[in-house]
Amino acid sequence: MSNNSRKIFAGARIRILRQSHNLTQAVFAQQIAISTSYLNQIENNQRALSGSVILALVDAFNFDLTELALDGAGKVSVDLQEILTDPIFADNEVLTQEIKVAATNAPNVTKAFLDLYAMFQKSREQLGKVDNALKDRETSLAPLPYEEVRDHFHYNDNYIDELDRAAEAFSRSVQRGVADRHADFVDYLSSKHGVHVVLRKDKPSSGTIRSFESATKTLYLNAASTKATNLFQLAYQVGLIEQSTLVETLLEAAEFHTNAAREVCRMTFANYFAGAVVLPYSDFTSAAKEQRHDLEKLAFQFDASTEQVCHRLSTLQRGGNRGIPFYFLRIDQAGNVTKRHSATSLQFTRFGGSCPLWNVHHAFQSPGEILRQLAITPDGVKYLSLAFDQTKRVAGFKSPVRKYVIGLGCEIKHAGHVVYADDLDLTNEQNFEPIGASCRICERTNCFHRSVPPIGKEITIDHNSRGSVPFKIE
Repeated sequence: MSNNSRKIFAGARIRILRQSHNLTQAVFAQQIAISTSYLNQIENNQRALSGSVILALVDAFNFDLTELALDGAGKVSVDLQEILTDPIFADNEVLTQEIKVAATNAPNVTKAFLDLYAMFQKSREQLGKVDNALKDRETSLAPLPYEEVRDHFHYNDNYIDELDRAAEAFSRSVQRGVADRHADFVDYLSSKHGVHVVLRKDKPSSGTIRSFESATKTLYLNAASTKATNLFQLAYQVGLIEQSTLVETLLEAAEFHTNAAREVCRMTFANYFAGAVVLPYSDFTSAAKEQRHDLEKLAFQFDASTEQVCHRLSTLQRGGNRGIPFYFLRIDQAGNVTKRHSATSLQFTRFGGSCPLWNVHHAFQSPGEILRQLAITPDGVKYLSLAFDQTKRVAGFKSPVRKYVIGLGCEIKHAGHVVYADDLDLTNEQNFEPIGASCRICERTNCFHRSVPPIGKEITIDHNSRGSVPFKIE
């Protein structure tokens, strides 16, 4: 199935649009020139959006077309598919279509089920440790702090509008043409908040990137860090000082289970603010289009790292001025995903490893290169996938080194706006490598690299014959 042939079901978004204008189905249907029964079918995902209806929505309500590709149901659907591989659900056969219907028509109920499963999983892990199970506090049933914060951003499309706009306003107020942004931020902290910035060279191998002494109002930065890192840390400090009230409001609205999760999210909000200061939304979005998403050119233009650029590209979700929907992730050498976000149809697994055919797993063997891959997922969606390695270290021969791979990609329909696709033949179906999210939810039955059967599929064992995997999928 080609990407262009996919039907668009957006019932939840249309219902929210109608309710935001306080309109009945009859009045709303009249304004877009369709029958009330037709609108009812659309809102219940019984019928797809036609071209004429989409145009009517744009004309009558200034509907943002890019929202049609960003429905959170896809994320919930993938999460739900994955947890249903748990053996406790073995007696309950749930069809893929049922999962999609639940995620689309009842996203809040589905999300509540996911939260309940996460608590169950944590409880099961704790009870497995018999020696201290009885000593566990009630809060141990809550998700781990980083997981809870990750999910908060995941279901908010990794975009925090209030923080983003505040960061953009600050960046414009400090910007002085072509002046050194590092010096501008240092001067601002000094004049506005009395904070003295010092580049430390006495302990370059300590690994400390930023240290703030509130008593003396001194901000220490590591002189061995890159220019991009120190610029980010200056913006981070501004966020801690100036955005505390807004951050508290956002934390209250998030309703985290534990104080630890609140503090992790406080740090994450400050990181978000810093990234949006270094790469202000409107300027960066315009530059990304002009430079055709050339990562190195964008990093040079904004005094940022390529990782910061990739992460920022995946957050351009502002209504009325959205960027290309990208996925972004960072993995370590063990395959652990340390950062992840997807504004595309491609969603990452919550548990277990990712597909070994994905180019992110090969970039460690090609240091210094940006690997390009044309990929196609089991649902027929095609992607342009980029992957490159990254090494983080502190000064000193025997100092520890951390190695990561950064992955970035978009659906192939956007490839014409990305410089990395210029010399690739996007018309040849043979150029697209089959990848999946993980074996447990990948429907391909003939994959040489399969490790476990897919959910909902029966297997048979032929004791007289052995292929690349020890079972056959029915």
